[in-house]
Amino acid sequence: MSNNRATIQRAKEVLKIEAQSILSLVDKINGTFTRAVDLIFQCKGRVIITGIGKSGLIGRKIVATLTSTGTQALFLHPVEGIHGDLGIVTKTDILLAISNSGETRELMPIIGSVKHIGAPIISFTGVLSSTLAKNSDIVIDVSVEKEACPFGLAPTSSSTAALAMGDALAIALIYKRKFREKDFYKFHPGGSLGVRLKATVSDAMIVGDKIPRVFSKAGVRQAISEIDNKNVGFVLITDRKNNLLGILTDGDVRRMISRGISFEGRTIDDVMTANPKTIDEKASLAETVEFMQKKEITSLAVVNEKKKLKGYVHLHDIFGRGGSVNISLTY
Repeated sequence: MSNNRATIQRAKEVLKIEAQSILSLVDKINGTFTRAVDLIFQCKGRVIITGIGKSGLIGRKIVATLTSTGTQALFLHPVEGIHGDLGIVTKTDILLAISNSGETRELMPIIGSVKHIGAPIISFTGVLSSTLAKNSDIVIDVSVEKEACPFGLAPTSSSTAALAMGDALAIALIYKRKFREKDFYKFHPGGSLGVRLKATVSDAMIVGDKIPRVFSKAGVRQAISEIDNKNVGFVLITDRKNNLLGILTDGDVRRMISRGISFEGRTIDDVMTANPKTIDEKASLAETVEFMQKKEITSLAVVNEKKKLKGYVHLHDIFGRGGSVNISLTY
């Protein structure tokens, strides 16, 4: 039993050390990082990533993240590079070299050759005075206080830090490129998310009796009861011919109560928001998510080409119920 406790304690300690190695990078994000992002954004060629051992594995993962989010990237094994593969590098490319020590023997011939080719070099290294750093155009500091390995030998915290910095670079480029969900689908046509985003709103919308809906001229209290019963945060208002007229959200109700507005004698038409935002039932889910994020909403009424109410769609139903979505519901 004591051995189990010791194992658990050691595992927790490793996670704490590696978590701290990532947190320590936060203060190292500065103008040098933005220069790297801008350089890659403006690159006419590709990002060629190189590294060996654990750094090589991290490099391959960064390549995968970049290519899936709109940045052309390739991995160049340094040993294969000096035996002919350097031919893929042109002066329009960027080399991203990863080495914690900055003295990795196999990398040095690659660095020298790339400098001769004329391609700029970005490095991820933990030693800013290293040979790699001195020969790089942009140096990203990924140094860590210590490795999680008790001997300080196996790359653990250092490789985690390099991986996290690669993710930071890739995500910064997503925003720089204004990369969107429908763009994500282009690079993930076979993935479950890609397939889901390719589907139409009609494939994911909630229909029938599950739609929170009251008819025009209904009392406000009836509408509030419908919000409470359906528990999705709003109620849609239609006429008897199913034409969508308006919406009332639970936020609207709270604001009315806080202002002391009485519901007595009022119909839903008096308090609803007319002409709510809608999405056509034939729109793709990728387009729908993009629209939701642009408007900062989590739910949309779904209509057909004649503007008849067909249902509603929620982000949770697009990505799967139980997912965490941090966007406020506003209309």
